[in-house]
Amino acid sequence: MTIANASAQQAYEGPPDYRVIGRHGVFPETTHDEIERINFLAQMNRHLSARVVPSVHDAYERRVSPAFEKANGRSIADRHEARRELLKDPMFRLWSALRRMTMEQRQQAGRWTAIRQREALAAKAAALIGDDDRLQLDPAVEIPRYVSAVDHHCMPGSYHTEYFPGDVTNGANYDHAGFVTTAGLLGKFSDGGGHAVVNWVRRNYPDFAPKRILEIGGTVGHSSLPIAQAYPDADMTVTDLGVPVLRYGLARAKSLGVDNIRFVQASGEDLSRFPDASFDWIQTTMFLHELSNSALANILRETRRLLRPGGLVLHVEQPQYSPDMPLFEQVMRDWDAFYNNEPFWSRMHELDLDQAMVDAGFDRDKLIHGGVTGVVDKELFPDAAEDDTEDYGRKAAWHVIGATV
Repeated sequence: MTIANASAQQAYEGPPDYRVIGRHGVFPETTHDEIERINFLAQMNRHLSARVVPSVHDAYERRVSPAFEKANGRSIADRHEARRELLKDPMFRLWSALRRMTMEQRQQAGRWTAIRQREALAAKAAALIGDDDRLQLDPAVEIPRYVSAVDHHCMPGSYHTEYFPGDVTNGANYDHAGFVTTAGLLGKFSDGGGHAVVNWVRRNYPDFAPKRILEIGGTVGHSSLPIAQAYPDADMTVTDLGVPVLRYGLARAKSLGVDNIRFVQASGEDLSRFPDASFDWIQTTMFLHELSNSALANILRETRRLLRPGGLVLHVEQPQYSPDMPLFEQVMRDWDAFYNNEPFWSRMHELDLDQAMVDAGFDRDKLIHGGVTGVVDKELFPDAAEDDTEDYGRKAAWHVIGATV
């Protein structure tokens, strides 16, 4: 090993071992080989972002951009033009192919673990749920085409497909193998986003004491449970279209001792089951980018209708594309739209969300903007910094847009 290679290896900060993540009553059991497969894929993802992406950026700056300027007598105009030029470069193609491979293998690994024990998982979920009326399923709810036509994140059947009565397979897959892409950044229970939002609300609205909270598109409750735990006197409702994730979500919540939460099958576009001004706090977390334009507008209108005076609507997302965001960064963020089955990603991140909120009925002078940084799980990263400084080796960061009335 050369001195340079030894230094690079010493400086590498990979994800923690999958064995240290949190488990609960409906969490899939994993064999030695399944654990090592997930560890490898998590390490590969981190290697791609930490070691390969800088080489892609170097290729853009040294080859792609100068070649375009020489051929056209001008700079690259926008992210679409930049992406087309990068597609010609072998470094970008290598990174893109490897990243797509890790996504496909992540789904294969996670789904196999869940599928091989799907009957046992369904039985565990059923035993935990029993006849609890906090699981409210509605067979009349239709899965819209913008959901049914997409295997989000390369996950066959996405979040909503049910393979047999009582099935929780896709919820289990989403929960346990998400470690491949989060690499521990969201903590032992993949709930760092929820903890980050709670901290943000407590910092910015210290006197806020919600009694009824709604999370739309909450899947298995990763972000919802920390909110429910932080406000134990509140009644938390999670809605989603997917029966398997709702069923799994309530079983997971009960096994973790979170009792002030319910899981309801409903479309965020039509929440007519709830009367006007029903909630003090309405939340979405990394959800808007999975919506069609019309669905996004409908959901924003529903949040305005459902929000009580003095309440908060908060949407946590990746940052919007803006003139000050470098074109290279926009292209790399846009990758999900073209190669990770997120067809609405690109369009959503260029929208004027302020105007969309105003069009939904919110006052422009009551819009909210901010940023949240993931809470480091000290059990996973014991040597992490104690303060709130961003550490992109161990922390995730998101943008918040919202409103009050």
